[in-house]
Amino acid sequence: MTTVRAWCRVDLAGGTLDIWPLGLLHRQARTVNVAVGLAVTVGLQPRTSGYRVRQGESVVEAASAGELARQPEAALIGVAAEALDLPPFEAVLASESPRGGGLGGSSAMTVAFLAAVEAAFDRPRLQPNEQVALARDLEARLMGLPTGVQDHYPALLGGALEIRQAPGGERVRRLEVDLAGLAASLLVVYSGQSHFSAGNNWQVVRRRLEAEPEVTAHFEGIAAAAAELAPALEAGDLPRVGELMSREWSHRRCLAEGISTPVLEELLRAATGAGAWGGKACGAGGGGCLAILGPPERRNAIAAALEGAGGKVLAAPPVGSGLAITAD
Repeated sequence: MTTVRAWCRVDLAGGTLDIWPLGLLHRQARTVNVAVGLAVTVGLQPRTSGYRVRQGESVVEAASAGELARQPEAALIGVAAEALDLPPFEAVLASESPRGGGLGGSSAMTVAFLAAVEAAFDRPRLQPNEQVALARDLEARLMGLPTGVQDHYPALLGGALEIRQAPGGERVRRLEVDLAGLAASLLVVYSGQSHFSAGNNWQVVRRRLEAEPEVTAHFEGIAAAAAELAPALEAGDLPRVGELMSREWSHRRCLAEGISTPVLEELLRAATGAGAWGGKACGAGGGGCLAILGPPERRNAIAAALEGAGGKVLAAPPVGSGLAITAD
């Protein structure tokens, strides 16, 4: 069996601007994120007949890829298998990210599956930008909504990244970051609320494309915060990074109703009250996880405050390694 491991990500600033064409509409636009040690794994093995997808206790079997795509628990794998005209296989899926956590787990799963397909079926290896475009388009087909690209690059490349939209395609730069220093200050906490990111994103994309002045102004604020955050992160100025994360969130939470929730705001208040520099919701908000930055010496106190407010702090340190493939 071919096994592929990919990482989830925490977005520090500029999410949603990775959805075409939003990043082209704001000159400072970029998304800054970092791969974290929450793994997604896909095991893939050819079969002589029939398709099987296992994840935890769930087992879905189908006679064809099209039938697999119609099963909710295996729809993503089925859509990919149908589009790529894959022969029968068994796929074993696992994710350490909470479901609906806003950490890009489903996109990391798509990336890992596509890499497993290349290895298991001896198909040509795509370049990262080609792999990302394919994964994005498969997800858009599944959801019937536009999707971005920021989740896929950390899964493929690891590390801290700056992703900028440019005419003709995105430009990706690996940031020179002290990941161990970042790990000492970063906390990732699950709110207990699952979310549907594509739904929130579509509201925001539609309103921006309709040029609503308030939404346009908030995107300008998000883009400006992300533009300042990347150099601060490379300089190791983590108090500044935390401040910019909070500034970004002050704009993001105003983009659409439901992005912020009382639970998210209570967790952020608990963290700052315990000494955190700042933080924001991951992904599209509406629940999921938060990323918090604070002084290393206050880490335990911040974690205790978050747990006391009902959150669950996850073991999710930044990681520099990218996608890994093994074969039994």
